[in-house]
Amino acid sequence: MNRRLVLGIIIALTLLVDPTGRLCTMPALAQTAAPTKLDEIVTKGVLKVGMPGDYKPFGYYDQATGKFEGFDADMAEALGQALGVKVEFVKTSWSNLMKDYEAGAFDMGVGGISITLDRAKKAYFSTAMMREGKTPITLCTNKDKFATLEQIDKPGVKIVVNPGGTNERFARANVKAADIRVYPDNNTIFNEIIKGDADLMMTDSSETLYQQKLHPELCSVHPDKPFDFAEKAYLLPRDAAFKLFVDQWLHIIRENGAYQAMYSKYFG
Repeated sequence: MNRRLVLGIIIALTLLVDPTGRLCTMPALAQTAAPTKLDEIVTKGVLKVGMPGDYKPFGYYDQATGKFEGFDADMAEALGQALGVKVEFVKTSWSNLMKDYEAGAFDMGVGGISITLDRAKKAYFSTAMMREGKTPITLCTNKDKFATLEQIDKPGVKIVVNPGGTNERFARANVKAADIRVYPDNNTIFNEIIKGDADLMMTDSSETLYQQKLHPELCSVHPDKPFDFAEKAYLLPRDAAFKLFVDQWLHIIRENGAYQAMYSKYFG
């Protein structure tokens, strides 16, 4: 190849023109690039993690200790270690999740968050960690009475939902004749079924499996064949660098067994 041509290519690759028309080298250009969310988190040394804290086993806020516990709490701590930063949990709620996200109250949202298109309009999601869907949980003696939406959506049937999340949206979209009652405390909501104040709740199949372990009176109805399709993931800011890091971290811990160890601790 002509030596002059080679020299020209080298110069073209190492020099760029900035918006003012001045020439700048590649290192200079890198210095002026805007920092990413990933850069910001690493520089500050803190990862702020938003969690409603009322959705066992994904996330639970223990008022006695003031600490967050659960599967996603453990996962967040593991991510913090991978980033080399401290994890700081931020209390949010399902009804305020997206408002707090848009206000910048936290860097990422966890705690059993389902991927929805409405949320995806405003945020990124990590790669999905779990596939499931909505299914009923009721007293074991009523298990055969509420197997289909047709059986559930009848006058006199009492459905309890927690406010502001996908459970309430699913119930209101699919139930017209039955009574839907909003109960504000997701930590004690299943007691409403046990007491007889509600007939059932329709929630994520993973939660029904966990709750039937805690309450032998309750049975999950066909958790392997839920009414709809859903996936759980982490709510992320619109920052490609941070999303790529989280996705790569999830891939690594799935391959090295760390994810399965944390999963088995809560889901068996």
